[in-house]
Amino acid sequence: MTALFIPPDAPFSTAQQSWLGGFLAGLASAHRDVPAGPAPSLTVTVLYGSQTGNCELLAEDLAAASRERGVLAQVRPLDSATPETLAETGHLLIITSTYGEGDMPDNAELFWDALNDENAPRLESLQFSVLGLGDTGYDNFCEAGKLFDMRLEQLGAQRLAPRVDCDVSYEDDAAAWIATAVDALAKQAPGGASGPAEGAAAPSRTRSRWSRKTPFPAALVANRVLSGPSSAKEIRHLELALGDSGIEYAAGDALAVMPRNDPALAEALVARLGHDAAAAVAGTSLEDALLHAWEIRTPSRDLIGALAERNPDGELAALVQREDRAPLENWLYGKDTLDLLDLNPSHSFELEELARFFRPLRHRAYSISSSPLASPDRIHLTVASVRHGADRVRGGVCSTFLADRIGEGDVAGIFLQPNQAFRLPEEGDRPVIMIGPGTGVAPFRAFLQERAATGARGKNWLFFGDQHRGSDFIYSDELEAHASAGLLTRLDLAFSRDQAQKVYVQTRMREQAAELFAWLEEGAYLYVCGDATRMAKDVDAALHEIVASQLGAGPDGTDRSERAAEYVNDLKRAKRYVRDVY
Repeated sequence: MTALFIPPDAPFSTAQQSWLGGFLAGLASAHRDVPAGPAPSLTVTVLYGSQTGNCELLAEDLAAASRERGVLAQVRPLDSATPETLAETGHLLIITSTYGEGDMPDNAELFWDALNDENAPRLESLQFSVLGLGDTGYDNFCEAGKLFDMRLEQLGAQRLAPRVDCDVSYEDDAAAWIATAVDALAKQAPGGASGPAEGAAAPSRTRSRWSRKTPFPAALVANRVLSGPSSAKEIRHLELALGDSGIEYAAGDALAVMPRNDPALAEALVARLGHDAAAAVAGTSLEDALLHAWEIRTPSRDLIGALAERNPDGELAALVQREDRAPLENWLYGKDTLDLLDLNPSHSFELEELARFFRPLRHRAYSISSSPLASPDRIHLTVASVRHGADRVRGGVCSTFLADRIGEGDVAGIFLQPNQAFRLPEEGDRPVIMIGPGTGVAPFRAFLQERAATGARGKNWLFFGDQHRGSDFIYSDELEAHASAGLLTRLDLAFSRDQAQKVYVQTRMREQAAELFAWLEEGAYLYVCGDATRMAKDVDAALHEIVASQLGAGPDGTDRSERAAEYVNDLKRAKRYVRDVY
């Protein structure tokens, strides 16, 4: 089906454009999911909320499994639905990740706000089930999935299958939930469908054979420091060869890297635990588990709880018992597993206990900083090497693995994490605004390569910043060359510590409020990449202020902040304000 979009000069209001955009997206999705043969006898709505794309891929897996049992699955992002449309839906399956400390992913926020409103409709006729993806390293594990599950029950909906909460290693649990949900749906189909639907279609996307369980061994072919010698940071440009992997990536995707732990920290832990390095544990040796299988940098919640329990009068126990988690998080900042074990050197653990106190070593995902049109055989990454500590250097697991522990020609296990939500507009004449300080510039380097290679005529505006221009202006030669050549229509820089008063990217946004709003009115897409804790929130606040200042109060007396909130929400619904934040 040919992609449908609303021209920027179409005679519709922002709200009308948003509604039409959601309608067309749903139409395209439904068309994609229709099997080639006769229609199946039951339809289920599958809504996904995803920050990195994993939930979208699982939704497609579910759709494929449903077709095999004679059930049609209509797959859409959560923000394409409303509570009112749910009231007309018989069967609903939600797959959602949890972002940050218990937040909804970006493409689920608006739907959740509407569903949680006191005026949301009753849903007694709806049957549903929820799959949540999360990370037990966070207190609010799978919070988004839990909230959807609870709210749907409050509104009278009935569970088709129990909610399942998945940790970082989600594949097996997700597959089991899909099988359970599809089986329950198939039993409700007329005739109790048990076999494939006639003319069942294949999944909409070809999957790579490389995954967390089977990563591709990619050779490191470039590793250079981008930041200057006087910088407080160490930012590196890395290139990994794709070889014969068959990996096909797109600008906006992320690359997952499977790291190996710091041997010095692993050796120190062997000594601290007091067991033989060759002792058998969790199907391997203790040394191998500490090097390759377990997270040893960040203490697990189970270990923190056990140590607090063993020393109930200690500082850690007092912090764990507090309702406010912020003091504990502040106290833990920068500490690794060895730091916590050393709080009580006399405490020891049996070998069989250890697997419970160490979580599986997980991959780290990085925004790709190249376009396949410019670098089809290599994937570029822009990575800040994390190091701190005076008495003992504590380093980021994967960033120091890439910087220090593999040399050129050595291999690292990788797999692709597609991010369909973070893409350039298909129409090359659309303006693009990119906000990416520090390593957040990575995907925008890829976007600019892509726009240059395709000859896109749309204007490009980049906001970039860091601490000092002299040492932290990474890719300066490339970006300034793009500006000189006209590819970058505007390059606004913000180096916070080059003057007495700190200047950030949001400062530059406010300075250019009128022009930025004019670009949005022309149909510009706005992208943000980088730190979620502060930068992304500050940028979002600045965006709302800018829109409010330009819109003013409504003719009906509507407060300008309310008008701004609705305007920004419309941008989100139309996928014209998207973020890749971490």
